[in-house]
Amino acid sequence: MERILIIEDEKDVNRLLAQTLQDSGYETVSAFNGMDGLRMLQEEQYDMVLLDLILPYKSGDEVLRELRKDSDVPVIVISAKDMVGTKIDLLTLGADDYVTKPFDLGEVAARVASNLRRYHKKEEKKQIIYKELVMDTEARTVSADGADLELTAKEYQMLELFLQFPNKVFSKVNLYETVWGYEYLGDENVIKTHISNIRSKLKRHSDTEYIETVWGLGYRLAK
Repeated sequence: MERILIIEDEKDVNRLLAQTLQDSGYETVSAFNGMDGLRMLQEEQYDMVLLDLILPYKSGDEVLRELRKDSDVPVIVISAKDMVGTKIDLLTLGADDYVTKPFDLGEVAARVASNLRRYHKKEEKKQIIYKELVMDTEARTVSADGADLELTAKEYQMLELFLQFPNKVFSKVNLYETVWGYEYLGDENVIKTHISNIRSKLKRHSDTEYIETVWGLGYRLAK
């Protein structure tokens, strides 16, 4: 039975979500503040997280940022905030989906099922292949035109982002806050250096361009 952690401080909402998911055949565990939710994520394994944004002690986006440092468990954000910018920021931080309050319980159950199916398919697919580039997401290795690349952890994470979201333009803020997990304070050299290093390592084994600069906006996977 798949196990879902619900991090929601409104007890009635938490209870309704738990009952709906239990009726759909899932096991649920509840947390009522961000601190407890993060602690439970660090101590136990879950198949999915439903995460409110406005939480006591530690906000939902802080929980998500901490979680994504070492876990790819699916996260559906549930919040009263309905701004396009907020959704984009959270998806960039690593949320898999977003449901706005007030919500339909049937829709939430359907999104949970859909995201779990997608996650399990992703687990089955261990390789991401793009042109001559092959990334093994289980072994965390990368090869270009058959030659292994020696990437640092941050370089690997950045390249993985580009491969996972091939059509997205990542700003320096997006990259820094997603990969490093801290607020971006304007040090462009960190991002530029890592992008340059990735490009250099790729170029040693392949003439194909993999990362392109979108002037004034950021970087993306080259078409």
